[in-house]
Amino acid sequence: MELAYLIDQRKLTAENRVFIDQFEFGDKVESPDAVNLPVSLAVSLLKDSQGRINLDVPVSGSLDDPKFRLGKVIWQVIVNLVTKIVTSPFALLGSLGGGGEQELSYVQFEYGSAKLEAQAEAKLETLAKALRDRPALKLEASAYVDAERDPEALRKGILERKIKAQKLKDLAKRGEAPPSVDDVSIAPGEEYETYLERAYKAEKFPKPRNLIGLTKELPVPEMEKLMLTNIAVGPDELRLLALQRAQAVRDHLTTKGQVPSERVFLVEPKSPSPEAKKDVKASRVEFKLR
Repeated sequence: MELAYLIDQRKLTAENRVFIDQFEFGDKVESPDAVNLPVSLAVSLLKDSQGRINLDVPVSGSLDDPKFRLGKVIWQVIVNLVTKIVTSPFALLGSLGGGGEQELSYVQFEYGSAKLEAQAEAKLETLAKALRDRPALKLEASAYVDAERDPEALRKGILERKIKAQKLKDLAKRGEAPPSVDDVSIAPGEEYETYLERAYKAEKFPKPRNLIGLTKELPVPEMEKLMLTNIAVGPDELRLLALQRAQAVRDHLTTKGQVPSERVFLVEPKSPSPEAKKDVKASRVEFKLR
């Protein structure tokens, strides 16, 4: 302990710097005086990679105050510190990882996508650094979907891949096929219309026909609308999207972030959609520490 106490005109200003090395809990003891706080989590958050804890406990008060008791005040400051840590653990991790004020308790995704955007990757890098510095912590990740926007975006993504698949056939014939249909690019205008029409004709759903029974030629918007209407996106597809998002986060943390895989757990939430948060997408992965 490093202590510095100043008394000026009966007013106390005290600094209590406490260093704890290799702190471990003993057996649990039932006590009426025990605080009702997750102290194990707090200790895991406070311990650095070498098992050390540094606490700064400032205290001030008047010696003329009959209610002022130094030991009681110090204890209350410690309780307040632990309370703040366990109620806002990601704020502490953000400061440890060099992320400043950014919110690390979740990452967001574009609707219909499980791809990590640059902002999400930056958050995960900060989170990974903080987790490496706090080896006793474990992370739980729960993935969610937006019940309205994700299905719509999924349908559009499936439509886009169906159109690209038609061009992929032509590229394959010429020996120019890319590794994946997602790597195919289609120019807007005439090329897009050509491959959309092929994709439309390849679909098995009933199509409008002319007076002599042949498939009717339709403008681009109507072909798109019919194809989108007949693309089924249900609970199974949304659940798969959520799992892909959770896996993308876990893979990033354990590979690029170098967090041991046994410290990152995927937890399926009770509901596919999360609790609403202001200015935060429902299409996100949320984190909990333990």
